[in-house]
Amino acid sequence: MNEEQKRPQQSAELCESPRQQFGALAYRTQDLTEASFTILLVLRGAEGGLSFLVEPDWQSMVPDADLNYIEALFDDFRERARQTPGGLFEQLCSLGVGPLVTQEVGKQISDYPQLLALLPRFVPL
Repeated sequence: MNEEQKRPQQSAELCESPRQQFGALAYRTQDLTEASFTILLVLRGAEGGLSFLVEPDWQSMVPDADLNYIEALFDDFRERARQTPGGLFEQLCSLGVGPLVTQEVGKQISDYPQLLALLPRFVPL
């Protein structure tokens, strides 16, 4: 099964997962001249573990000036998710300053059709 075939199955599993909390992060330019877009979905499972789904074309959508910073943040998120997933999730669900900001937080992503539509397209970070 290739990556494209796995995505709909993963989306269905995410929607059916009990008590799965999520946070959606948007990217925005510092000068706010460009529209923001959803760049990352943070999913917290019933046992507290985190997984990340990212916009597959994020590197072409983020201005060059922010690319290295966003890559470093993503690396940090992966590391911190292994060490302190609860603290990281809480932090990511309350970002309001910088190029990554909290866009939405909820208990079931299936209750948010706009975000649910992103699942088949987004890829694991």
